[in-house]
Amino acid sequence: MMYFVYAQDRQGGIGYQNDLPWHLPNDLKFFKEVTMGKTIVMGRKTFESMGKRLLPGRHTIVVTHQADYGKEIEGLEVVQDIDYLRKLSKTIDLMVIGGAGLFNHLWSDVDQIIRTYIDADFTCDVFMPSLDLSVWQCDKVVKVPVSEANPIPHQFEWWSKIKQSEKEQN
Repeated sequence: MMYFVYAQDRQGGIGYQNDLPWHLPNDLKFFKEVTMGKTIVMGRKTFESMGKRLLPGRHTIVVTHQADYGKEIEGLEVVQDIDYLRKLSKTIDLMVIGGAGLFNHLWSDVDQIIRTYIDADFTCDVFMPSLDLSVWQCDKVVKVPVSEANPIPHQFEWWSKIKQSEKEQN
């Protein structure tokens, strides 16, 4: 299956100048929990924004057009063909974590979305589209208490694509 894992603000913003515009330790912990032991997929710019480092306990795939990219990084898998990811998602879970270009290329292929919804507005230059409720259903929401370390209201959401047979029943 193919999953998108991301955090967004009320406007759908997911980033600013190739970085997260907020700091929420709860979201970082949640991201680690949902991706641990999985294969994470990201674009080159997202990988570079993370300091070109592999996250422990996860297999990392970077998508780029650069043929010799990352050869010096042991354990990094580099892919140039989006169709390879589509085929791979039929055999293993792929957790696509960004950036916007990769999300756009794979939007029609994603099966589930795991997102952190941040109930605030930030200055962003990258946005996710609104979820079409005729295509997506929210299966679970976990509201996170505001705290000193996590002062911004937010919640974790699990969305799944509505199957055609379910649409016909509604």
